[in-house]
Amino acid sequence: MRVIFMGTPEFSVAALEAVHAVHEVVCVYTQPPRPAGRGKQPRPGPVHARALDLGLEVRHPTSLKSPEAWAEFAAWDADVAVVVAYGLILPQAVLDAPRLGCLNIHASLLPRWRGAAPIHRAILAGDAETGICIMQMDAGLDTGPVILREATPIGAEETTAQLHDRLSDMGARMIVTALAGDLAATPQPADGVTYAAKIDKAEARIDWTRPAVEVDRQIRALSPFPGAWAMAGGERVKMLASRVVPGDGPPGVHLGDLVIACGTGAVAISSAQREGKRPQTPSDLLRGFDLRVPLT
Repeated sequence: MRVIFMGTPEFSVAALEAVHAVHEVVCVYTQPPRPAGRGKQPRPGPVHARALDLGLEVRHPTSLKSPEAWAEFAAWDADVAVVVAYGLILPQAVLDAPRLGCLNIHASLLPRWRGAAPIHRAILAGDAETGICIMQMDAGLDTGPVILREATPIGAEETTAQLHDRLSDMGARMIVTALAGDLAATPQPADGVTYAAKIDKAEARIDWTRPAVEVDRQIRALSPFPGAWAMAGGERVKMLASRVVPGDGPPGVHLGDLVIACGTGAVAISSAQREGKRPQTPSDLLRGFDLRVPLT
């Protein structure tokens, strides 16, 4: 089929490669290059860079709201558009342009966790499982009927980064399967709708008075970005990986081996990052680092 691919971050790259291996990708739509690095020079995003490597046509409009943008999109004469974390709202004229419409790879079991941050929110909420839905897009926010659905357990120590990579690979495999089928879709149920709001940096500071299970979810859900953090040894330290362990003590007290007491129970930190440094193991971090004062 003639496919328009629409995506921007690393999560979308595996799907681009999988679709390109089977179908004719006539154009890739992605977000414009953003300033990055020390020089703040415009840098193409992951999908943009990979599309160039593959020799594909790339477009990066700042908006799709104009009739001129609709006409250019329609002129590709695509059979279908595949949309994966693109970053722009698609007007109805764009949704209607491909012969078979626009298919979205969404990283949740819809209708749970519609919206911007489904992977983070699933871990934060303590969900036992999540998954991928291939959805026929409509004008709503992740409200379209579902073509394919596949669940996967969330590991007890899994971080957003790890789950992100697994779901990216699942989505790539599933979109190829969907495109090979008849694209029959089932409407989403009205019950069970939740919204995955974008993660706010204000959510990142750890409150050690909370139960250990909640602190652990926060650490894993916000790893690697923005990173759950606490003040430790006079500086901000990001906690990047953890697990719940037995332990008792005043909240924020270091119990040894980077085990921190919480309101109930404790968390063992297995990876942490001091300001201006790379992530470290507990033994490396504790070498010469004073944690006699409780973390806050």
